[in-house]
Amino acid sequence: MCDVSLRRAFGFLGKRWNGVIIATIGALGPVGFADLKRAVTGITDSMLSDRLTELASINLVVRSVTTAKPPSVTYALTEEGKRLLPVFDQLARWAHGNLSDCLGGR
Repeated sequence: MCDVSLRRAFGFLGKRWNGVIIATIGALGPVGFADLKRAVTGITDSMLSDRLTELASINLVVRSVTTAKPPSVTYALTEEGKRLLPVFDQLARWAHGNLSDCLGGR
């Protein structure tokens, strides 16, 4: 694999919260901001908003606003975002089996 490509991928996906947000939306399906914030323990409103904007800007997440009263906003993975889910699943399996408790695994 290309070292430059891996550095780019981990530079983005390794950015705090990006991978967790993608995986959480993948697990929950289209989700509102408040429900997503509850599911991603420890993230602030501003950080979640910033990360969602960033993920949308590179076409991994789509933001949908309904015209209902009151309007509601949901976030869902794009097809590009969904393509990351098997990678995250494999990474989670590896971490479960190989990282010790002191590193936040098992």
